[in-house]
Amino acid sequence: MSATRGTIGYIAPEVYSRNFGIVSCKSDVYSFGMLLLEMAGGRWNSFAKATRSSKAYFPSWLYDQMIKGGDLELRNVSEIEGVIARKLCIIGLWCIQMKATDRPSITKVVEMLEGSIDDLQMPPKPCFSSSSSSKQSSIREIQSDSSTELLESESIEECSNADTHDV
Repeated sequence: MSATRGTIGYIAPEVYSRNFGIVSCKSDVYSFGMLLLEMAGGRWNSFAKATRSSKAYFPSWLYDQMIKGGDLELRNVSEIEGVIARKLCIIGLWCIQMKATDRPSITKVVEMLEGSIDDLQMPPKPCFSSSSSSKQSSIREIQSDSSTELLESESIEECSNADTHDV
């Protein structure tokens, strides 16, 4: 593959760089996880109008809020809708783990969606925030007629996420 095409934020790390592993079914799980987070939170994975830098990247902000038991800032939702949103967020965070091997299979994702929120554990914090990652990559976005092309620099360090959990 000479260039990666897709929507920024929804492309699994291994799709745009072999340094993260090989493309597999788990690459689609990553994209699905980002979709779950967008559906649950009612906003895209990045928020350019964020007033605080900690809110600029939604998955990172969301993880921190959920660990603290904080408000997800959902508007006009009933209590049951709030529980469903939290469930989607937990599953979405599992799906966007940096290493494909740490992500659940799509079969496991379906089981989690069908199961109770009480059966779900919070995943380890994915290596997507500056506080938990030593991974440095430079991505340049090039717009074309129907897609976005990502060009990544060669300066990538190994992710230092020591926590691994079976899913």
